[in-house]
Amino acid sequence: MFTNPPWLIIVEIILLAIALSLLVPIGMLFIECFAALFPPRQHPEAPPDSPPPITVLIPAHNEASGISTTLKTIAPQLTDQDQLVVIADNCTDETAAIARQLDATVIERQDTEHQGKGYALDYGIKYLATDPPDIVVLVDADCIVHEGAIAKLAQRANTSKRPTQAIYLLEQPPNPKPKDTISALSFRVKNLVRPRGLARLGFPCLLMGTGMAFPWSVIHQAPLASNNIVEDMQLGIDLAIAGHSPVFCLDARVTGCLPQQQEAAKTQRTRWEHGHLQTLLTQVPRLLAQSVFQRRVDLFAIALDLVVPPLSLLVMIWVAAMGGTLLAAIVGVSWIPAIFVGLEGLLILLSIIGAWAKFCREDIPAQTLLTVPFYILWKIPLYLAFLVKPENKWIRTERDAVDVPES
Repeated sequence: MFTNPPWLIIVEIILLAIALSLLVPIGMLFIECFAALFPPRQHPEAPPDSPPPITVLIPAHNEASGISTTLKTIAPQLTDQDQLVVIADNCTDETAAIARQLDATVIERQDTEHQGKGYALDYGIKYLATDPPDIVVLVDADCIVHEGAIAKLAQRANTSKRPTQAIYLLEQPPNPKPKDTISALSFRVKNLVRPRGLARLGFPCLLMGTGMAFPWSVIHQAPLASNNIVEDMQLGIDLAIAGHSPVFCLDARVTGCLPQQQEAAKTQRTRWEHGHLQTLLTQVPRLLAQSVFQRRVDLFAIALDLVVPPLSLLVMIWVAAMGGTLLAAIVGVSWIPAIFVGLEGLLILLSIIGAWAKFCREDIPAQTLLTVPFYILWKIPLYLAFLVKPENKWIRTERDAVDVPES
C-alpha cells in the first residue's frame, strides 16, 4: 500500500496550519463587511432640551495653514455653555495667534523632550480639570467637522457613558492619482465599513484619532501622556480593558484629506501601518487574556478586529499563501490547503466588492479597482521596512491647505 513520505505529511500540516491561521483575519473581515450591508441599529436619544456642557479640545502642532478652516466648522456647532480649546503644542508658527483671532481659548505647551499628540492631549485634560465639562470632544486641527457632528457625538457619549467615535474619512486630493483613490477606498473600509459592521453586531470599535467624544469621568483617568505613534488605537484598547469600550456613531462625520505630497503620504502611511502592526502584535494577546479573565465578549471582538492587518498586507499574505499551496500541490502535496486558501481569497474579494458597491460606488469608479495590484506593489517597501526598522517615533505629517467642502 502506497503512503506519502513523512516530509510531504509535514509540509501538508504546515500549509493547513497557515490556511487555518489566515481564516481568522479574513473571516473577520468578511463578517464585518457583510454585517455592514444591513441597516444600523437604532439607539435611544437623550431629551433634546438637556444638552450636556461640551469642551472641544484640539491638539495643534504648527497647523497655521489649516486650523482656521477647522475652527470655522466647529464654532457654529457650539452653544454658550460650550468651550473651544486649542492646545498649541511646541508651535513655531502662527497657530496660537490664528486660533485666538477666532475666539478659541488657547493654551501653549513647550516641551521638546516630550513630543507627540498624546502629551498634548494630557496637557489639555489637566487644564480642563479645574472646571471640567460633562463631555470632551477631541478633533484634529486639520479636519472638517460636518454639521451637527459635535452635538450628536456628545449626546451619544452622554447617553452611553462610553467613548464615542464618529465616522472619520479621508477625501481624495484634487486631481487624484489611482493610488490616492485606492488609499481612500482602503481607509473607508477600515474606518466606515468595518466599524459599522461591528456596531450592527453589537460590538465596540477602535478609536480613530479624531472625532471622538468622552464623558469626563472616562477621559480624565485615561493614560494619555505617551509618544505612541497610534495613540488613538492604544487609548481605545486601554479604555476598553478598563470597562469603557468605544461605541460607533454613524450620525457624526469628520473628514480630512489625503496628503498631496508624495513624501507626506509615505510618512503618514508608514506611521499608521507600522503602528497598527506593532499594536496588533503586542495588544491582541493582552486583549485575549483580558477577555478570558474578565469574561467579556466585547474584548474578544476587539481582538479579532485588531488582528485584521492593513488590507493591502492581508492581500499580500494571501497571494504568498496561494502561491505556496499551489506549488506544493503541483509537487505532490494535498490540494486541500490550496482549496482552503482559494476560498479565503473569495471571501476577501466578496468583502472588497461588497464594501465598494454599498459605500464607495458613487465616488470611486469600478475601473479604479483594476489598479489595486499596483497599489499593493507600492506598499511592499513599507512592510519590508517594518521588518528591518519599524517606525517608533511620532512624526507630524506635512499638511496641505484645508478647504471646507461645499454642501
